[in-house]
Amino acid sequence: GEAARGAAASLAVASTDMKNAALAAGAEAIRAGASEILAANDKDMYVAQGRDLSAALLDRLELDDARVEGMAKGLEEVAALPDPVGAVMAQWSRPRGLEIARVGVPLGVIGIIYESRPNVTADAGGICLKSGNAAILRGGSESFHSSRAIHACLQQGRRDAGMPEDAVQLVPTRDRAAVREMLTMTDTIDVIVPRGGKGLVGLVQREARVPVFAHLE
Repeated sequence: GEAARGAAASLAVASTDMKNAALAAGAEAIRAGASEILAANDKDMYVAQGRDLSAALLDRLELDDARVEGMAKGLEEVAALPDPVGAVMAQWSRPRGLEIARVGVPLGVIGIIYESRPNVTADAGGICLKSGNAAILRGGSESFHSSRAIHACLQQGRRDAGMPEDAVQLVPTRDRAAVREMLTMTDTIDVIVPRGGKGLVGLVQREARVPVFAHLE
């Protein structure tokens, strides 16, 4: 959390070109590391198949060449989006001549807790980077190895672009206690985003001491 807070200060003032370069480098690292990502996914699939999970859950977990390429293209699509930092969303004048504007600024450190889909690691990391936010990602235990391999590619992209590696971190444990710890990190996490089923969202809403962006299911 402290490392993310430090990285957030650098990200908030990073240029659009630097952020886009990190995203593009991350996309290339994912393509170059496709075999390692798929090998890691094989480990996750082997464990998941022994746990009698539903066919739908197994499908969300499984990666193939097309899905790996989809992650890389997703990062490139995020790079092509307009930079939201500094964008003027509304502007008006007061009768006495005062000019007021609503301008987009980063939130700071975003904690994202998600289930199953390992591609969320790339999606969430890329979107947070583009919007100038540091991220702490906590993926589902089923996708533990896959997410680590994907995150390593994102780190390589940031290194290649000269950006702080701590800008996007991945919680390095499957222990559910890590989720509850994140929900109380009021000094270092500015907002929590749960992405998953009703049970996960409900847990986050009940126990979080950090502001939450929640959805129903």
